[in-house]
Amino acid sequence: MTLWRTALVGILLLGLGVPGAATAAGKGNPMVLLSTSMGDIKVELYPDKAPITVKTFLDYVNAGYYDGTIFHRVISNFMIQGGGLTADMQEKREGQKAPIKNESGNGLKNGVGTIAMARTSEPDSATSQFFINVKDNAFLNKETSADKVGYAVFGKVVAGMDVVKKIEQVKTAANGPHKYVPVDPVTIKSAKVVSSSR
Repeated sequence: MTLWRTALVGILLLGLGVPGAATAAGKGNPMVLLSTSMGDIKVELYPDKAPITVKTFLDYVNAGYYDGTIFHRVISNFMIQGGGLTADMQEKREGQKAPIKNESGNGLKNGVGTIAMARTSEPDSATSQFFINVKDNAFLNKETSADKVGYAVFGKVVAGMDVVKKIEQVKTAANGPHKYVPVDPVTIKSAKVVSSSR
C-alpha cells in the first residue's frame, strides 16, 4: 500500500513538474482516441503550443493513415513508438506527408505520458511517427538535448496510461534492422478525433 501511494505521488509530482502541460491543457483542445490491440489510449493535443505538429497529426488521423500501423519500437522505462510501419515491418509510404518543422521550443517537456514526434538526426524530419514517453525523458527536451534541438511534444495521454504501460512491458526482439520490436505486433486498429473539449 505504501509503495503504491509513493508511486502515485511520484506520478503526480512528475505531472506537475512538466512546465506548460497544465497551462496547455484546457477546453477546446482536440482529443484523439488510439484504439490499439491492447486497449484504448486517449490523447489531448495542444494546437496553441504546436500548431504545425497538431495539424499534421490530425491530418494523418482524419485520413485513416494510422489505422493498421503498429508500435514498432518499444523500450521499457523509456517510450513506445509507432505510427509509421505496418505489421510486416514495412514503412507505410502511401499517404505519408512531407517532413515538418520541429516545434520542440514550445515550452512543453518530454514528461510521463506526453506524446512527441519521432524524427531522424535531421531536426526538421518528422513525418508520421510519434512516441509516448513512459518516464520523464528530460534529455529529449530542446534545452537539455545533446543536439540542442530535441523532440517536439504536442499532447498528452489523458486516459489509457495503463494501456501504454502494458505495451511498454511486451516482449521485444530484433527484426531485421529494427531493434526493440514487439514479438507479438501491437496494432493501432484505428485513430479517431473523439472530442474537442474535456
